[in-house]
Amino acid sequence: MAQIHPTAIIDPTAELADDVKVGPYCIIGPHVKLGEGCVLHNHVVLGGPSTFGKGNEFFPFSVIGLKTQDLKYKGEPTWLEVGDYNVFRENCNINRSTTPETKTIIGSHNLFLINSHAGHECVIGNHCILSGFAAVAGHCTVGDWAIIGGCSAMHQFVRVGEHAMVGGAARITQDVAPYMIAEGNPAMLRTVNTVGLQRRGFSEEDIKALKFAYRKLFLNKKDVVTDKIPEVLADATYGSNPRIATLINFLQTSERSFLR
Repeated sequence: MAQIHPTAIIDPTAELADDVKVGPYCIIGPHVKLGEGCVLHNHVVLGGPSTFGKGNEFFPFSVIGLKTQDLKYKGEPTWLEVGDYNVFRENCNINRSTTPETKTIIGSHNLFLINSHAGHECVIGNHCILSGFAAVAGHCTVGDWAIIGGCSAMHQFVRVGEHAMVGGAARITQDVAPYMIAEGNPAMLRTVNTVGLQRRGFSEEDIKALKFAYRKLFLNKKDVVTDKIPEVLADATYGSNPRIATLINFLQTSERSFLR
């Protein structure tokens, strides 16, 4: 049986795995599904329809899965889908999607720090960190292992690529290329996320290739980035590196353009 504090309120349509722990004054709303090993410490509010995988941990006053803050919402059932082993710290807020045809999707092994926010239709990958007070607007995408710095703000529909880092208090209005660091208000690309890549086991050859691509594509502000892509891909030393392919594909699929 789930361990439920007597002050908690659980909607009868909610589904809790047998070992879920629900602390004092938590509220679990209609059509919420909680997987094995989830822990709600106290004063947590979960709304639905939402599904949570196993091992998720919710700290006091986190509010996850309530209705979208989009004014276009018409009141129909909408969705939040969360993976495994995420940590939602105090006052974290994540909303369901605006339309029934879409979902807000959170992957696994993510850390959402105090007062962080992910809006409707966001897609957050795996092993991401949203630092304190980071605000990710609706329809944004955050790639695996990305870090969003404290007090930063992402505009709607912006993408942050895998293994990228957004500096604290940055204003992100365009896509942030994978493997890069963006910082400032307005934000600019600063360099390759070398320390982060080293910590995650990237080879020296991969890092050298990405530094080569950064110099060729982004350093000269007078160049048109897309005009330089063939030169990068044709390079005999680095052009065939798979990290380069990921970076180029990200740039070529950008809809809001990207930071330089």
